[in-house]
Amino acid sequence: MTAMNAAAAQATAVLQLQDLVAGYVPGMPIVQGASLRVDAGEMVTIIGPNGAGKSTLMKAIAGLVNIESGRIDLRGQSLLGQASDQIMQAGVGFVPQTGNVFATLSIHENLRVGGYILGAELPQRLEQAYAMFPALAAKRRNKARTLSGGQRQMLAIARALMTNPSVLMLDEPSAGLAPMMVQEVFESLHRLSRQGVSVLMVEQNAKGALQHSDRAYILVEGRNHLDGPARSLLDDPAVAAAFLGAGRRRVAA
Repeated sequence: MTAMNAAAAQATAVLQLQDLVAGYVPGMPIVQGASLRVDAGEMVTIIGPNGAGKSTLMKAIAGLVNIESGRIDLRGQSLLGQASDQIMQAGVGFVPQTGNVFATLSIHENLRVGGYILGAELPQRLEQAYAMFPALAAKRRNKARTLSGGQRQMLAIARALMTNPSVLMLDEPSAGLAPMMVQEVFESLHRLSRQGVSVLMVEQNAKGALQHSDRAYILVEGRNHLDGPARSLLDDPAVAAAFLGAGRRRVAA
């Protein structure tokens, strides 16, 4: 990439990581120099083998693991050294794979917790959340533990969106869901990106994620292995054999 192209990419990036080194134990990094960017209204997926550092990378952005070196910028402002609640207030929404809803609270209470910093804006944001996810509106007084897996994931997404984040990050949003719900979750995230919310997710269901994404990064051993338009990676035989399952059938356009 030329200096001019690099400067242009940086100017359009909502979230940008450069040479990030991070992990749980100082001196033993799991993420070993990864770089990526997410532009406005873009849906980006990170795929790769188990143990590649995908989830650790997401937690590093969210301020949940130790960062040894590199950069994390949100709209040109560094997130390094900020606590997780400060990162959330700066504009990063994060939906972890597990423990992403309060099971003993109602849907409405979960959303109120998600918007605890909003003050007078809270009622309006609640109504926007229910308009975006009408299935939640119909059950707003129900406890989260009574929801199906797909409905819980929708609640987790809705809660993360309460503060109107610049970028929404999700770790394995399709994990444990029925195929029909997986499709619904991916379509909802794709819709959100078209409404202007930048989406970054880690996914083991690489085929489904690539079908709905704009771009993708393949992470191997904590480092960038390959990146490009999601469709190009989906149709690449070498990528298919290594990361999507050998002998897959070509996905229809």
